[in-house]
Amino acid sequence: MKLNFLVATVLAASLAISNAGSIAGTVRAQGKEGADAGAAGGKYDSHQFKFVERVNYEEMSDFIVYIDGPLTNLPISLPAEPKQVVTKRVKQTGALFDPHVLPVMVGTTVEWPNNDQILHNVFSYSEPAKFDLGLYKSPHLEKWKFEKPGRVDVFCSIHTRMNCIVLVLQNPFFAAANEKGKYSITNVPPGAYKLKAWHERLPEEVKDITVPESGDLKVDFTLGIKNLPKG
Repeated sequence: MKLNFLVATVLAASLAISNAGSIAGTVRAQGKEGADAGAAGGKYDSHQFKFVERVNYEEMSDFIVYIDGPLTNLPISLPAEPKQVVTKRVKQTGALFDPHVLPVMVGTTVEWPNNDQILHNVFSYSEPAKFDLGLYKSPHLEKWKFEKPGRVDVFCSIHTRMNCIVLVLQNPFFAAANEKGKYSITNVPPGAYKLKAWHERLPEEVKDITVPESGDLKVDFTLGIKNLPKG
């Protein structure tokens, strides 16, 4: 199941801003130049490496774009309804959390319904939120309120493929890019901000932006292994 917010804009209607702009663009991943050398033929066709899985940067998803930091000068309120991370069976090969990445604002409660007919466990030992919701299945429903910002990795103690990330952010101006890498954040108060693009396995990229009083600001990102110290 694809949650609606994965292709939707994060709205901040509760702010009652008379003048506001929008931020939109694309975010994509790019591999290191030369990494594909020898990918076709050679050792990768040998029995030893035939089934070695390679990263496909063009097919990467789950990018999150957000304004970094708390916005203490704005009357921000939390969403009225809890977010959900559900579980499901996929081709009888094991259970999964869906979505794999869930961005939320600090103070948001996330529900964890189990739609399978088997027991699941939801737990995290990440510093921003350490919890263990125990073993349960439907109709029982567990939830957790995220009080601190940061990345929270969540697992099931029974099933190896069950893992997801709750990205707890400090303001409501964020969006998850859709399957084509497009994102949109609307109703942003005019001003200067730091806009960050995030992916779980790539370095973040931050850009200084100035949001106009109205209209769209286009900001594109390309994430990759770059500008890191070399050993």
